[in-house]
Amino acid sequence: MTGALLGTTFNEAAYQRVFNSMAQDRVDALLVSDEGEHLAYRIVLVELAAKSRIPTLYPYREFVEVGGLMAYSIDLADVSRRVAGQIAEILKGAKPAEIPFYQPIKFELAVNLKAAKALGLELPATLVVRADQVIE
Repeated sequence: MTGALLGTTFNEAAYQRVFNSMAQDRVDALLVSDEGEHLAYRIVLVELAAKSRIPTLYPYREFVEVGGLMAYSIDLADVSRRVAGQIAEILKGAKPAEIPFYQPIKFELAVNLKAAKALGLELPATLVVRADQVIE
């Protein structure tokens, strides 16, 4: 979402400007990137996407929990546990360069059926069944 339209400014006015531009361009869908700033403005993002009637895929389930359509992301709890373990290793004397690199392998899908209905979308049953979290 940042791209040329949002730049480096993350605030409600900047998001509103971007959504106005997307409405003029008749955007069909939106994929929100995983910058932490977006998480801080998740309620604003979800409300603007709903108001604009733009189906949106978010980077974390926290967006879906506040009314967003769907999210597909790494399992943040799993990543946090692994990072905590690595920090513990370093505190016990391990050299950071000797700690194996961890790439997330556990992902989660969250869908919001209420948001889909508001957009006039019918999500495929196979998608809903595979979701780790379904909000009705």
